[in-house]
Amino acid sequence: KILIADANYPLSTCTNPAAKRVYLNLRPGVVGAADVVQVLAEAIPAEKLTVMIPDGGPDPEIFGDFLQAFPGLPLERVERLAFYRQALEPDLALAVQTGEQRLYANVLITIGVRKPAGAV
Repeated sequence: KILIADANYPLSTCTNPAAKRVYLNLRPGVVGAADVVQVLAEAIPAEKLTVMIPDGGPDPEIFGDFLQAFPGLPLERVERLAFYRQALEPDLALAVQTGEQRLYANVLITIGVRKPAGAV
């Protein structure tokens, strides 16, 4: 799994300690979470997206950006503490901190496999 985290995410305490950490939060708003997700969508096969949901209210607008980058993938919505627990699991290999200022702009991307051309 790969975690793309917003600027507010506690990367040092809520990620698998063995995961590689990359800090792209050069300044507030740079580099954005949607930008990183879009680049990954072009580079990796993904099978599921897991997002952190707010306690109440509608889904954050950035969820649409995540789904646009990975059309057709399921979007698993979990509450904040459950999301942190998933990010602490041993299958998290990479955690990327972005400069994203929007709240709840965190996504766990489960990497899948590429099927050979013509396979069903």
